[in-house]
Amino acid sequence: MPDATAEQKQFKFKVVLLGEGCVGKSSLVLRFVENKFSSRHLSTIQASFQSKTVHIDDCKAELHIWDTAGQEKYHALGPIYYRGSNGVLLVFDITDRRSFEKVKNWVLEIKTCLGKTAEILIVGNKIDLEDERQVSRQDAEVYAETEGALYMETSAQENMGISDAFEALTSKMIDHARTNTTETSTSNRSIRLIDGEEEGRRSRSKKCCR
Repeated sequence: MPDATAEQKQFKFKVVLLGEGCVGKSSLVLRFVENKFSSRHLSTIQASFQSKTVHIDDCKAELHIWDTAGQEKYHALGPIYYRGSNGVLLVFDITDRRSFEKVKNWVLEIKTCLGKTAEILIVGNKIDLEDERQVSRQDAEVYAETEGALYMETSAQENMGISDAFEALTSKMIDHARTNTTETSTSNRSIRLIDGEEEGRRSRSKKCCR
């Protein structure tokens, strides 16, 4: 859960990047946090961590960013890193149709494990390679809309759209946090009795995140 002051001005959010290997997740984070780009590809081993503070209007949000490995052998470790996330960036390479199809699998997994607790941003990366595009912007936007997610396009190499993407996700997380705070403060906090069958269903639904 995000931390916030009584005035709801300061927040802390956990953000995780997911997607296939070589789609540019690490490059996006490096460009966003340090404004650097490396043309040399280094595969992420399991996950790496970075942090950065973002200012949105009158709010300050500290982002704790987890960049996960995209190789299939690390896929099972995903829940370890995205559990408790407030925001998820699902990244694909616009020149690689397969990486876009894999994003659809991640969306299903995230929604199953996190439900509506996390905001999702789908990112089409490497728009500097427009001539090699295999996934149209329209197709990606239509898909994102059907899933209730944001869609944006970026280029880590040319530093295009990256700050906009993280700021858009941060804005959605702030709205989400404020909405949840309002709902909690106005609820009657009554005690509900949960029968054994319902409790059993809840326990089974959470197993994928353990």
